[in-house]
Amino acid sequence: MAAGSSDLIRIGTRGSRLALAQAHEVRDRLARAHGLSEADFEIVVMSTAGDRIQDRPLSEVGGKGLFTREIEDALLTNRIDLAVHSAKDVATILPDGLVLSAFLPREDVRDVFVGRAARRLADLPHGAVVGSASLRRQAQVKRLRPDLKLVIFRGNVQTRLAKLEAGEVDGTLLALAGLNRLGLAEVATEILDTADFPPAPGQGAIAVESRAGDARTAALVAPIHHAETGTALTAERAFLATLDGSCRTPIAAHVRLDGAGRLDFRGLILTPDGATVFETREEGPAAEAEAIGRRAGESLLAEAGPDFFAGWAAGAIRPI
Repeated sequence: MAAGSSDLIRIGTRGSRLALAQAHEVRDRLARAHGLSEADFEIVVMSTAGDRIQDRPLSEVGGKGLFTREIEDALLTNRIDLAVHSAKDVATILPDGLVLSAFLPREDVRDVFVGRAARRLADLPHGAVVGSASLRRQAQVKRLRPDLKLVIFRGNVQTRLAKLEAGEVDGTLLALAGLNRLGLAEVATEILDTADFPPAPGQGAIAVESRAGDARTAALVAPIHHAETGTALTAERAFLATLDGSCRTPIAAHVRLDGAGRLDFRGLILTPDGATVFETREEGPAAEAEAIGRRAGESLLAEAGPDFFAGWAAGAIRPI
């Protein structure tokens, strides 16, 4: 596939260092797949509501769509040809006319603890302060260490690390995948085992979004799609959709594929204080990924009851 100066492939992205690293990875994979150069692409940087609103929890101002809406609007109005997102930021229901057309090979799904007062989460002193913007991470920390104080910690990776260094909190949590992509893995003082700290649905994966029916872009991204990652995220996103999950709810999910066409699914839902947890495991053929994820969500809804997610208030956690 060739592109000329008047036919640039326009890639939409947020402007953080991590978002740009992900957009550049997509561009570089596309260039290799089609024999193109950087000059055949334009990286279009956009500010999203999630980037601009830093003084309130995401759960109070609209959830996952805050990091994608402006970029999706640009897709729908043909200002860009494809969008690059962290898969865990993408809402389960896309705007009409858009599809997730490719996933890159998934990075490490684990979370890390970055400590100032201690290197390990378990070693923090009683009453220490941990900052996180994720309700899932907050709930999982409280599940393991109910004595700790949790505060909202917004901003990109560099902003959060700077706040930690300034002493605003005693520790924070980040995705290892993001640190790896930024070349910052060494800042992690502890890598958290998924057995105790399962990830968010979609964590570690880069998603490519495009217009439905756009044959040119579909052909462009097809060679870079990683089928196993797509299968895993199909199950995890079906689970999330069944639970009507968003940034308002602590939900974890992780799929493992055995290489022989089988899928192992683990999902959790938690109350924000971490005191109540419901967990499910499902397995089956990878070809039935969506049905497995949906079945896992339905089993948790049946076990936890229809009111489990009702009435949760985020006001107990103070923003910095």
